[in-house]
Amino acid sequence: MDRSDVIFLLTPVRTQDSLGVWTVQNTERQVFCEVSSVSQSEWFEGGRNGLNPELRFRLFRYDYQGEDTVKYQGEYYTIYRTYIDRNELIDLYVEKRKGSNNGQG
Repeated sequence: MDRSDVIFLLTPVRTQDSLGVWTVQNTERQVFCEVSSVSQSEWFEGGRNGLNPELRFRLFRYDYQGEDTVKYQGEYYTIYRTYIDRNELIDLYVEKRKGSNNGQG
């Protein structure tokens, strides 16, 4: 497995200021992975289910901690499916959603 690509897994963190106003900021965690396009069947099935599959990120399963957003090359993607593979690997299948406000909450 060629893990030469870098992605950031985003976790939203809610904080409250002194006036009681809540804000959401994302913390980023860098991980190394292999990036590839989704298969034709993944793309077709996703489209039938209202998704827009774009990429697959393969990484060590212990690097993934349940995040739902990925930043890759400055673009934000939503994880819609995961698949645990052999050899302690996990595949993250992602799509870019319209109106996702760039992962900022």
